[in-house]
Amino acid sequence: FTPSSFLRTGQLSNVDLNEDVRELETELPRPYPNEIPHNEKLLSLKYESLDYDNSENQLFLEEERRINHAAFRTVEIKRWVICAMIGILTGLVACFIDIVVENLAGLKYRVVKDNIDKFTEKGGLSFSLLLWATLNASVVMVGSVIVAFIEPVAAGSGIPQIKCYLNGVKIPHVVRLKTLVIKVCGVILSVVGGLAVGKEGPMIHSGAVIAAGISQGRSTSLKRDFKIFEYFRRDTEKRDFVSAGAAAGVSAAFGAPVGGVLFSLEEGASFWNQFLTWRIFFASMISTFTLNSVLSVYHGNAWDLSSPGLINFGRFDNEKMGYTIQEIPIFIFMGVVGGILGALFNALNYWLTMFRIRYIHRPCLQVIEAMLVAAVTAAVGFVMIYCSRDCQPIQGSSVAYPLQLFCADGEYNSMATAFFNTPEKSVVNLFHDPPGSYNPMTLGMFTLMYFFLACWTYGLTVSAGVFIPSLLIGAAWGRLFGISLSYLTKGSIWADPGKYALMGAAAQLGGIVRMTLSLTVIMMEATGNVTYGFPIMLVLMTAKIVGDYFVEGLYDMHIQLQSVPFLHWEAPVTSHSLTAREVMSAPVTCLRRIERVGTVVDILSDTSSNHNGFPVVESNPDTTQVAGLRGLILRSQLIVLLKHKVFVERANLSLVQRRLKLKDFRDAYPRFPPIQSIHVSQDERECMIDLSEFMNPSPYTVPQEASLPRVFKLFRALGLRHLVVVDNRNEVVGMVTRKDLARYRLGKEGLEELSLAQT
Repeated sequence: FTPSSFLRTGQLSNVDLNEDVRELETELPRPYPNEIPHNEKLLSLKYESLDYDNSENQLFLEEERRINHAAFRTVEIKRWVICAMIGILTGLVACFIDIVVENLAGLKYRVVKDNIDKFTEKGGLSFSLLLWATLNASVVMVGSVIVAFIEPVAAGSGIPQIKCYLNGVKIPHVVRLKTLVIKVCGVILSVVGGLAVGKEGPMIHSGAVIAAGISQGRSTSLKRDFKIFEYFRRDTEKRDFVSAGAAAGVSAAFGAPVGGVLFSLEEGASFWNQFLTWRIFFASMISTFTLNSVLSVYHGNAWDLSSPGLINFGRFDNEKMGYTIQEIPIFIFMGVVGGILGALFNALNYWLTMFRIRYIHRPCLQVIEAMLVAAVTAAVGFVMIYCSRDCQPIQGSSVAYPLQLFCADGEYNSMATAFFNTPEKSVVNLFHDPPGSYNPMTLGMFTLMYFFLACWTYGLTVSAGVFIPSLLIGAAWGRLFGISLSYLTKGSIWADPGKYALMGAAAQLGGIVRMTLSLTVIMMEATGNVTYGFPIMLVLMTAKIVGDYFVEGLYDMHIQLQSVPFLHWEAPVTSHSLTAREVMSAPVTCLRRIERVGTVVDILSDTSSNHNGFPVVESNPDTTQVAGLRGLILRSQLIVLLKHKVFVERANLSLVQRRLKLKDFRDAYPRFPPIQSIHVSQDERECMIDLSEFMNPSPYTVPQEASLPRVFKLFRALGLRHLVVVDNRNEVVGMVTRKDLARYRLGKEGLEELSLAQT
């Protein structure tokens, strides 16, 4: 998820472009500067908030009063239908990715294996190395070009972006159809290209895009409107469905429906209720069932539902794999190791990402870097296999592509099972291969190399997840740990390396992404074993506590590097001294209840104040009456009013304005036209526009003496976009938006205030 791609000047989506172009002309003649100065103590102004709060204007109330009980029932049924469709489609997309990756990667590995076998006999193995590296680099090049040049938002795993979206930040293009297509193609190409990535993370993003698309009943990218589900065309509803889509993505990836629901609850949704939980669980179940049945048919045994997720950790037997009470301190120690390694991974990735934002921000450079990483990954793998002397007998082993190289006949090189395979298969091998399949030296070298490769790969301009590489690193050092334990205890029976591989994988993943509840359940569901619930929970808790002491989780870190105004669950602990008066933005641009059209157009066209909400005050200035707050109207609503020319001439204010329906507002959602595209003639500027029936007459307000935590709680719990600050005479004194609250953060020295930046 390369921050550089967001900072490209040509693609600032909702910042006014003219202003940026003016700045650029004065500073730099060429389109891309060599270095973009970037500071993590910034908040970007280019992200807008989502409106989670319905605007209860007269139109809305009239429509809600017209709907009877039976109609509400059909709306509820529609919600269930949409959730079922989300589940089915997410499952099908996961099947598609899985089948294509399996076939393409299989083809690549067979070609390279035949080549290596041929050249091992007659010398000249450097040709094989070249072939492998070239295949990798060319596949990754395609995958990187489509992401860098067509849709930069599709880079990375997409979990940080979905997290922001569910938090209420509108990230441009994040739930578009184009993003989904690029995401799916990109993830197939990057996994086939042999990068240290998994296809699990992007499934979450794909599920979210599918959900956003289906719930709107139309595609803005394809310009098709199916005239269904029109009731759901607003941020409130769309966001609930997106959290269902994210959950369906998790459950398709890991075969973990409960884990999906908990992931959506823990990482994503800011708003939650019981009905939503049940619907989301339904979507997750449907998605994992769809994947299961389609893959079973594909593998030729239609009645055997044995592949619930994209990654199947295989079953852990209880007889061999129980644990005793004296192993619990060992597990806790593994959690500490995982936390430290995870913090190291995140810190390295942080510096790397800062470097990428500053220097590698042109698309062509990003593609070159991705190709370089692909070639280096192949070269490292080849050299490691070539230098390894760890030979294991082929009998009874389940290796997909056994490489013989310099081993005796009937033996294979065990380093090749780790490198010469897709990461998912390698993880399963590390979990289930019988004791003695790996030399400790092999595992140690593999862990070291793969750690740096995975760290370098995350943040490239390709679609790729970090789940599987983390699990693989953890499984390798966990297995190494298990082997050394059985050396120390003179080969006692309880140190089965597979069990420690599982714990190591959990510790490493927990140390990198810092998920607790959902990750425990995902690991339990993916291994199909409840016995390990307690040790996995202990390991993850320890990893999170230790990791948080050093540096924050990978996703939070990338959100912060993007300068996204992200609101956490609570206000910073030491912020009680601040009041709404100090936090709010002032002065506020207010509109009168009956306003000149010219004034409205000028306010909306003013680039210096890119406001999205305007308080409406009483409109007769000649009397002694206080100009108290009457309501709040949004920029998007004003634009629809101007577009439909809902105004009357000054002379006859008694005439009825043209009636607009709520449908007119819904049809314009989500891409409202910019004010520049709406033409208002000189005569029309003199007309009057009456905002009474379109404004929200009961906006949320706070008195200016309210403390920051109180304002924060109100804002965060209701999912507001604008919170009006009033004095004791109900006059507007300021406005609190997301940026005003996200500015305050707990730093190392206490409360710090971030500065705001345009890009």
